[in-house]
Amino acid sequence: MYRHHYTCGTQMPLSPRKIVCVGRNYAAHAAELGNPVPEEPLLFIKPATAAVPMAEPIRLPAGRGSCHFEGELALLIGERLTGATPSEVPAAIAGLGLALDLTLRQLQSQLKKDGHPWEKAKGFDGACPLSPFVKLGSIPDWGDLTYSLWLNGELRQRGETALMLTPIPELVAYISAYFTLMPGDVVLTGTPAGVGELQSGDRIAMQLEDDWLRVETRVD
Repeated sequence: MYRHHYTCGTQMPLSPRKIVCVGRNYAAHAAELGNPVPEEPLLFIKPATAAVPMAEPIRLPAGRGSCHFEGELALLIGERLTGATPSEVPAAIAGLGLALDLTLRQLQSQLKKDGHPWEKAKGFDGACPLSPFVKLGSIPDWGDLTYSLWLNGELRQRGETALMLTPIPELVAYISAYFTLMPGDVVLTGTPAGVGELQSGDRIAMQLEDDWLRVETRVD
């Protein structure tokens, strides 16, 4: 069973009850998929069984069409949040990490066309590889964080929190108005432009800031 880890190697007695994800939080990503920019955060949930350590190889679901990577900044929730204000959010975030929102793109497109939920395309087992989390000694500048993703050595995504349509404190507060966030839950904050299909043998590297965190994985 998946358990969260800090980058120092400490395993936490916490696992996510849920993973709350945000769609189209970067305008450029919405544009690259031909989607309209939402007027408020677009939320969906991955079950806890989607979480796996990013250090493990990614296993593509067989016979389900193309699987795309979406690199995201992940927030580890450390305190219960319900109906929170943006000012209450920072103290409840226990760590920062990186995640892959793996998406069965053809299946998602068909589900959207049919007006059905996305869970089968977004919430399958292993659909959320997670890095270890950086333990926060102080509250960072939520509006000035960057992360990057390389596919086979080529820079494919660069996320800047300054470009998020809904900034992190406001985003988590919005989520808590609909879903109570519990210790161990994870929030994925949206993906920037540059997503693409994964193939067997691909290698992915992700980095948070210049030196906070770097992780690598491969596709079996």
